[in-house]
Amino acid sequence: MHRTMFDTPVVRHLLRAISVITLRLAGWKVEGEIPADLKKCVMIAAPHTSNWDLPFTLMVAFVIKAPIYWMGKDSIFKPPFRHLMMWMGGLPVDRSKANNMVQASIDEMNASEQMFLLVPPEGTRSKVDNWKTGFYHIAHGAGVPILMGFLDFKRKRGGFLGTFTTTGNADADIA
Repeated sequence: MHRTMFDTPVVRHLLRAISVITLRLAGWKVEGEIPADLKKCVMIAAPHTSNWDLPFTLMVAFVIKAPIYWMGKDSIFKPPFRHLMMWMGGLPVDRSKANNMVQASIDEMNASEQMFLLVPPEGTRSKVDNWKTGFYHIAHGAGVPILMGFLDFKRKRGGFLGTFTTTGNADADIA
């Protein structure tokens, strides 16, 4: 996987300090924790309804020391921002064509020693009635748990609610 701000030596410490201070000054609290032995997971956070979700997610990730990769629509990876978004942990997804992102993600997860992959289950910031299931199939196919995260802008809270291990019955598990 490509190098990100989470594994850039001096920068990661600086960005963690900035994240801690920024969240504290804004009145935010980080709740929950990632199990110490968790090295790989698919992370979800729902609902994804605002452009502010990304910066707050990145700050919470720094505070809790979770080196994340996140999937985003390919249009935000256009020049001149492509390299910045990739360095921030971004992975572009071209939703206009089938590109077998699920299998590619499973393969990358299996090849990595540590990987926290954030996949927005709605696949959009618009309100949806049903989640896309790619996140589920990645987790199940790679044999990793799903780490459930949240951002609550009203209460100014962000964090993690625990892990979920898939059973293979996507409909029942997602419900």
